[in-house]
Amino acid sequence: MAGQRKASRYVVPVAVAGVAAATIGLVPALAASGDPDLPDVTAQQLIEKIAASDTQTLSGTFRISTDLGLPSFAGLIPGGSGSGSGSADPSERLTQLVSGSHTLRIAADGPDRQKLTVLDGSDEYSLIHNGDDLWAYDSKSNEVFHEKNTDGKHDRGRQDRDKELPATPKELADEVLKAAGDTTSITVGGTANVAGRDAYQLVIKPKQSGSTVESVKIAVDASTGTPLKFTLDSVSGGKPVVDAGFTKVDFAKPAADTFTFKAPKGAKITEGAEGLHGDHAGKAADGPFGGGLGDGLGGLFGGIENGKGGEPTVIGEGWTTVARIDTGAPAPETGEAPKEVQGFLDALGDKVSGSFGSGTVFKTKIVNALMTDDGKVYIGAVTPDALVNAANSAK
Repeated sequence: MAGQRKASRYVVPVAVAGVAAATIGLVPALAASGDPDLPDVTAQQLIEKIAASDTQTLSGTFRISTDLGLPSFAGLIPGGSGSGSGSADPSERLTQLVSGSHTLRIAADGPDRQKLTVLDGSDEYSLIHNGDDLWAYDSKSNEVFHEKNTDGKHDRGRQDRDKELPATPKELADEVLKAAGDTTSITVGGTANVAGRDAYQLVIKPKQSGSTVESVKIAVDASTGTPLKFTLDSVSGGKPVVDAGFTKVDFAKPAADTFTFKAPKGAKITEGAEGLHGDHAGKAADGPFGGGLGDGLGGLFGGIENGKGGEPTVIGEGWTTVARIDTGAPAPETGEAPKEVQGFLDALGDKVSGSFGSGTVFKTKIVNALMTDDGKVYIGAVTPDALVNAANSAK
């Protein structure tokens, strides 16, 4: 137990990288260059167009580049670049998308059949969902991960969520604009050409000061209403935090055998229980990120001992929401963590102080975390100053 508590002292700040990674799937944004001549639309009309989109089938090539402003993950995150783990477990392997540039092949045929393949030279990592089966295959290690959902639990959860959604595209657009309120600006920022298709750009910006988000932009297919490309920009400038979108796309139905998987001869097969479809998948959203910050943090820090044994406390609202977590363990002392972890922490952290006491801010371009010397963590997509202010106000 003592060893576990000691380990938690430096697991918390390392997990900041995981929070930043989680925002990638929650925050959309920018389109490619080009300026097709399209009819004018309002932001509400464009949101309605997205909501009315009934795209069930597509295939194509997708490119994602991420720059979180982090030092190397090598040796720190399972499945990350340079780890050499060879595991086919999606919860480990998909963390490689946290940094660098990656090319993916994507195919979908309705809600029950999807395939994603991450290309790495001649090697491939594929994730295939076909009905009740989820398969993952790593060609380099010849390892297979399989998970079966036979009880209909996740389908029922999806149906329950669908019942809570607005009934029409206009109702959904009204809800989005209402939720944005005084904290968010939503406009149409011109047009673009993405993967050979004409698109509008929906531009989302915080009105609040203190957020690390400069802008979120969604390129929306002018014909189908399908989002094609996105970019997330940080107030710190430089390269986008996330720049991701289709380079090729086809809305025709993929061949049925695209989603068929048979384990290769000699492959090592690991059976999973819940995997990506566990109880925390698809939780309802709170705030502009489209996925409750408290829920996301609760899952991320689930393996860290919580001295209070409760959920994170949410401070503020909108883009400047901060979650407060009591780890029950004092901050790590210099030299206490393993050498490779200590180097990572030193590269991330800045010492700060205030009426709350003192602590260290662990930084990325989009998500920052303040860990106080008495073991409390304040985390959000806000500036270091906003974290210190949150800690001061909580005293």
